[in-house]
Amino acid sequence: MKKIVIGTSNPHKLTEMNSINTFSDICFETVKGEFDPDENGKTFLENAIIKAKAGAVLTGEYCLADDSGLCVDFLGGQPGLMSARYETTREKRIQKLLNEMSSAPKDKRNAHFICTMALCSPKGEVLHTTQGRVDGVIIEELKGLNGFGYDPVFFIPEYNQTMAEMSEEDKNKISHRANALKPMLEWIEANL
Repeated sequence: MKKIVIGTSNPHKLTEMNSINTFSDICFETVKGEFDPDENGKTFLENAIIKAKAGAVLTGEYCLADDSGLCVDFLGGQPGLMSARYETTREKRIQKLLNEMSSAPKDKRNAHFICTMALCSPKGEVLHTTQGRVDGVIIEELKGLNGFGYDPVFFIPEYNQTMAEMSEEDKNKISHRANALKPMLEWIEANL
């Protein structure tokens, strides 16, 4: 069994990653106790590496961490790295986004979720990185009850649904996290 610690304190992220994982010999666990490294990187990759190194050094285990966010074209890529800190609550983050998008015409509402992952050795050495992305548009009102973050306003035209309207199973086939995790899992299976 290949045990990989996930560098997060978010239990939803662990659940999502375990449901994407199709390898029976790879087991994910969260870092035990308080885990809140200073994410002061200038890119998603830098933040993922900060968290993966911190988790590896703290636990003495292989650690996989990600950094992800919503990038909106009309807002010059914002909220981007600040996606989780754009406002104090999920509801306020979504409301702030919709307020800032209020003047955006329908053809200028393109956005994408990005997820960058880093895997570190128990000594904190970066072993492998991946990146995943999913494209969509920001709609003007919330739709759907599933998911988390900005999912209720992130509409994917090919599926005619927001990410919050999708089942977990469908979301885990196409999400930015799935698109980053699947090649990472293949690398772990082949190299660890």
